[in-house]
Amino acid sequence: MELPVSEHALSDNRYTRGIADFVSGLRYEAIPPEVTARIKLLMLDSLGCAIYGADLEWSRILQTTLTGLDTTQSCSVWGTGLKLSAPHAALVNGTQVQGFELDDVHRQGVLHVGAVVLPALIAIAEMRPGMSGREFLTAAVAGYEIGPRVGICMGPEHIAQGWHSGATLGVFSAAAGAARGLGLDAARTVHALGIAGTQAAGLMAAQYGAMVKRMHAGRSSQSGLYGALFAERGFTGIVNVLESEYGGFCTTFSRSTDRFKLDELTAGLGSVWQTMGVALKFYSCVGSNHSTLDAIRAMQAGRPFGEADVDRIVVHGSQVTMDHVGWKYEPQGLTSAQLNLPYCVATWLLDGDCFVDQFTEDKVADPERMRVAGKVQVRHDAGITARGSKFRHMVRVEVFLKDGTRLERTVEAGRGNERNFASESDIVEKFDKLALHVLERGQVERIRDWVLGIDTKADAAELARLLAKKRDGN
Repeated sequence: MELPVSEHALSDNRYTRGIADFVSGLRYEAIPPEVTARIKLLMLDSLGCAIYGADLEWSRILQTTLTGLDTTQSCSVWGTGLKLSAPHAALVNGTQVQGFELDDVHRQGVLHVGAVVLPALIAIAEMRPGMSGREFLTAAVAGYEIGPRVGICMGPEHIAQGWHSGATLGVFSAAAGAARGLGLDAARTVHALGIAGTQAAGLMAAQYGAMVKRMHAGRSSQSGLYGALFAERGFTGIVNVLESEYGGFCTTFSRSTDRFKLDELTAGLGSVWQTMGVALKFYSCVGSNHSTLDAIRAMQAGRPFGEADVDRIVVHGSQVTMDHVGWKYEPQGLTSAQLNLPYCVATWLLDGDCFVDQFTEDKVADPERMRVAGKVQVRHDAGITARGSKFRHMVRVEVFLKDGTRLERTVEAGRGNERNFASESDIVEKFDKLALHVLERGQVERIRDWVLGIDTKADAAELARLLAKKRDGN
């Protein structure tokens, strides 16, 4: 059936159509080996985050609420023995991936990519058995390529003005991956993007203590899944969802006609792989804080010091860093603690780490952490801001010790960044450490081996089965 589209919209949708052509036409053989190798590691990292996230309070609330409403039981909730309908499973699983500030980030595109792509795509694989591992990888790459490009188009101002990018940009990654997973042609992929794009929503005020911040990625994944499934049946969306001068994504979310770059939406498709721009985290806090923690860690390696030695610390960063994480810390819950830079610096100085065990409810209002956080100032550096979105995590950190010593270190991006990606052994170690909180070692090893060998697998539905917690512990 031909899908009805106005001639006006078609004349103005070359970017949306260009994305759809790429997504629907992508073939495994066209993806460079380094990209397929990288996405396996990225997927493993996201799944480890999700499995750990299964036992978090906000995840359990969603699990309990939705199992009370939804008796479909077609798709697994990872790290549990529960099953839900595909859209609800995508919602919960996306929430679990993003549940504790551990998951990936495309720094320039300002997007946690795995949290929006994988829940929708794995739900499709589980609903429609028979998708090969290579087809799954191809669909995943399609998703990982698109959302970051929308983020680059919009620029860092998108998040600076209050939109939570995972909840807005993420719908395009989710829809692209789901559309390719379903094998939609270009015309229906355009509609999948248009259906997903109109569902984009999410406010950055959620970072100040609200559980709902954890849910934004899950909603994006769910929206992308809806977009692809509805488009498959002939439901139509906004075919120029990105370009429309009135009510289009770019004009509406930028509140302008020119504070975005449409060319970035399709720039380098098929030759420049944004999947390679996704970085990983080794601290359990927002990515904007990692470069500062790495700077302090490096300074301590050269000149050991602890909290008692520090008079004050001044962090110079971009405007986005200052707005996003540089606010004065007040105890408002775990979310705000993980997003606040002074609190995370205090945690590092007191504990020598900033991973999952450092973020518990009893520490959020710890007077000692709050006292040390008061030593940290975050200042805007116009020179860093002027370098653009690729350098939004760059910081220059000054440490003033009580004995008069002044230390300084500039760090462009945190460990595991796209220019200095983590080793496979580091990623496997992180996956094991997280997943073993929830699953038995044998199951953890089977998931790990399956993902790293996915291109040899006959049916991606097997991955969903492996991610389900066995009730007998096997």
